[in-house]
Amino acid sequence: MSGNSIGNRLILTSFGESHGKLVGATLDGCPAGLEISEKEIQKMLDYRKPGTSLITTQRKESDKVEILSGVFRGFTTGAPITMVIWNSDQKSKDYENLKTKLRPGHSDYPAMVKYNHFNDFRGGGRFSGRLTATHVMGGAIARKLLKVTLGIETNSFTCQIGKIKLKKKLEKQMMKLIYKNKVRCPDENIANKMEKEIIKARKEGDSLGGIIESISTNVPVGLGEPIFSSLESDLSKALFSIPSVKGIEFGSGFEGSQLQGSENNDLYTIKKGNIVTKTNNSGGILGGISNGMPITIRIAFKPASSIAQKQSTVDIKTKKITNLQVKGRHDPCVVPRAPPVVDSLVSLTLADHALLAGKIKPVL
Repeated sequence: MSGNSIGNRLILTSFGESHGKLVGATLDGCPAGLEISEKEIQKMLDYRKPGTSLITTQRKESDKVEILSGVFRGFTTGAPITMVIWNSDQKSKDYENLKTKLRPGHSDYPAMVKYNHFNDFRGGGRFSGRLTATHVMGGAIARKLLKVTLGIETNSFTCQIGKIKLKKKLEKQMMKLIYKNKVRCPDENIANKMEKEIIKARKEGDSLGGIIESISTNVPVGLGEPIFSSLESDLSKALFSIPSVKGIEFGSGFEGSQLQGSENNDLYTIKKGNIVTKTNNSGGILGGISNGMPITIRIAFKPASSIAQKQSTVDIKTKKITNLQVKGRHDPCVVPRAPPVVDSLVSLTLADHALLAGKIKPVL
């Protein structure tokens, strides 16, 4: 497989399979001298992994990270940083009936054709959401790098599950509430409604989708390499690597297409001696380059494909229509586990572009 690496100066390579021995990541290009520990990376991984909740998968992995190289005496050395998580709670027998029956909504069929049936189909193999742990391993380091060098902070949160929406704008004091509930929504009342909606779908053998919003602050002016490596282009590429992502918008996004230019334009002004805009319909990016305003992104996730209901499919061995009931332990909604993954991929992209722009030096 090609396509397992992303980045230009800060390069993340992902490896492993859902039901293999491990999943891992190698981060190459991180400047020497960054103080980092397994504990800091573990904190982000713990946000991603499921708890003992009805709204997430019942697969219980400790997701304990081990740093194998690139860190010495608590600081990055400038060498590639390799990290692994050992898989321990696989139930591969749950996937035996999927050798020939195609799961609706999954990558089984195109993967079988592309790799001539040699792909690891257990738990989705390389196409599993479990591989987002590799994004978080690298992203936790990029997040720390941005914070200590440029003061950039990224906060991602659930703003919609099914038809339940968060209508408040994220305020600074709300950021502390993102991980105070199971759905990662910074509003307790809306979070409770979202959780009930997910549990209802699970009881019906069904699933739900939703939307994550991400806000990055203190981003300097000038990040982005137009035309084909614009900041929007590279952020979109990174975020579309998350399984179940089907849509991305910046700033006013699709709603902006319904406005007139006089309504959607961000008017410039001066604030504390700095040039800023009165509104942020551009989402912090103009012409593919950051303009100094917060970068705002919304990411749409489709409903989880693995559901308990019996569905019609095709048996590729017999070439006949058949029924399939997907076994295993699956998330009725993947959105609550996605905020740290979105944080990580946004951070990796911003750090990569900050290095390209010379905003971060090779040795700190």
